[in-house]
Amino acid sequence: MHIKLYFGKFSNLKMSYFIRLIFISALAAPLAACDTVSGFDPLAMFSKKEEIAPDQPAEVLFNDGLARLNRKNYSASIKKFNELDKQYPYSQWSKKSLLLTTYANYEAGDWADAINAGTRYVQLYPATSDAPYAQYMVAMSHYNQIPDVQRDQERTEKALNAFDELLRKWPNSEYTADARQRVQVTRDQLAGKEMDIGRQYLLKRNYTGGINRFRIVLIKYQTTRHTEEALARLAEAYMALGIINEAQTAGAVLGHNYPDSQWYKDTYKLLQSGGLEPRESSDSWISKAFSGVSKTVGL
Repeated sequence: MHIKLYFGKFSNLKMSYFIRLIFISALAAPLAACDTVSGFDPLAMFSKKEEIAPDQPAEVLFNDGLARLNRKNYSASIKKFNELDKQYPYSQWSKKSLLLTTYANYEAGDWADAINAGTRYVQLYPATSDAPYAQYMVAMSHYNQIPDVQRDQERTEKALNAFDELLRKWPNSEYTADARQRVQVTRDQLAGKEMDIGRQYLLKRNYTGGINRFRIVLIKYQTTRHTEEALARLAEAYMALGIINEAQTAGAVLGHNYPDSQWYKDTYKLLQSGGLEPRESSDSWISKAFSGVSKTVGL
């Protein structure tokens, strides 16, 4: 029954060939004793032996990859480094090749592969002196993919997180100063996205939606260049909703922190148009988000 089931998978042509092969194999045993067929193997013609090339020494693979990298032949160098990693995993040569693979992918503009290789290096060798560099390459690969402010900012978030991790784990590395500057750029970009959405809400007179976006700017991105506009927009939105104490507080905080700002001058005029002046309310979330704000601010 098992034979019938097995044969059921073959076409008639393949089945006849298979039966013939079995018949020849059956005759091979008794004929093996005869000198005329000594050493004859009827199945030998059907078997193929794959020749496996011996592994190259790690140093040879590494130097080959390094030479190609120096010639800026990034794809060829990556191929050699990957081959070395497979043949000599978790070796010192593999560790070096993984770092150079990260660099080669970065230079080639293959951001995703650079991120994967760099992340893998940091996970495998977090205590090495080159770990900060690998993390920096990961962060920069995300950073180089930051889109304009009108588009989704997921990559900006990833860049910020990667730089933050670099600063947290290796605060004294040679990449610290540059990482801090780029953190500020990414935060400014994220704040700009919130402002862009908030402005659109105001245009549609969705004042609550706008307030929620400007609130994010003040809570999460208070040190960015968008803070003064966010305060002005809050005053505008709260005035439109008739929430006077919050509008006055936004104006007061704006005047205290940016007294020479055009945004403050415009906000002051807006409040005056309603018979109001900038005045802080200690119960306001805006007041709690800032410190040292005077009770009343005027020009």
